Amino acid sequence: MLRQWFNRSSGYISFMFITFVLFFLSAGAIYFACEFFVNGVEWLGRGLKLSATATGSVLAAFGTALPESAVTFTAVVMGSTPQQKDIGVGAALGGPLVLATIAYAVVGFALLKHRRQQQDRYGISVNHRRLSHDQAWFLGIFVVKVGLGLVAFTIKPWLGVVFLAAYALYVWRELRNDEDHSEDELEPLKIRPKEAEPTLFWVALQTVAALAVVAVASRIFVIQIESLGIAFGMSAHMAALLLSPIATELPETMNALIWVRQGKERLALANISGAMMIQATIPSALGLFFTPWLFDGPLMAAAVVTMIAVVALWMFFRRGIMDSRLLASIGLMYLVFVGYLAWYFR
Repeated sequence: MLRQWFNRSSGYISFMFITFVLFFLSAGAIYFACEFFVNGVEWLGRGLKLSATATGSVLAAFGTALPESAVTFTAVVMGSTPQQKDIGVGAALGGPLVLATIAYAVVGFALLKHRRQQQDRYGISVNHRRLSHDQAWFLGIFVVKVGLGLVAFTIKPWLGVVFLAAYALYVWRELRNDEDHSEDELEPLKIRPKEAEPTLFWVALQTVAALAVVAVASRIFVIQIESLGIAFGMSAHMAALLLSPIATELPETMNALIWVRQGKERLALANISGAMMIQATIPSALGLFFTPWLFDGPLMAAAVVTMIAVVALWMFFRRGIMDSRLLASIGLMYLVFVGYLAWYFR
């Protein structure tokens, strides 16, 4: 009996050790690859004559949203059980929650840290009006998304097409209103550091290769997060809402940290707002196509907290008073959601 206990304990320790090693290695790989990705996507945006805002909200957001969209697609399309499909729906609700709270808070804390010695320590150099419009767009689509989760009717799956069209309209609007063409100084392309103006081939090669590493490393990271959730006795539903979105939104958060470090908060915030629009539309369309898309208590809580956070962001940006302290405080909303989950699954 003692030997059996020892064998089980040894197996558990080995499993946890491997899980933590893969966890930290994949997180490191994501950060390293994001360094190459943000460098490449900035050059790509310049090559396509896009502003920093459009580069962050369209190009960077679409690329880094692939991991979480892949999680939703795999769960709702290939999932064979209701529990697996629940993971996809949870990811579709958890992604916007994490972006609207944690991702913005990370930018706020990073700005506070990097501007500690500067005179204008709290100000943010961004287009407040444009970012307020992004929050309004997101909120309008998100309200419809949540409303559909409360009712059941025959043609509901077909409404997924409307969400895809909404994202296409958002991209068209971003490119059409791309007025700010002031150029930031770019670091040399990492794979061609001696070339002052690298060709589009090398720019695309670095961007796509870095994105592939981000996608693979993110998938490994998600698996380790889910394994840790199971090891600590968390249900699949709770892991889908609480852990998986944090893991899959890691690329956007890493991008934001890198751009803040470089003094490019416009790119950082545009990347997050663009990723939020993707999360409000594409995963929602997949959920409507392949699941009943009906919300329970935790899903509704995630939706309500997300809407409260976005309303606060919209008000601050609309009034032009957003600063790094307010951004950092948005993260408190996520703690409210965690408290609710702890109570619900007690």
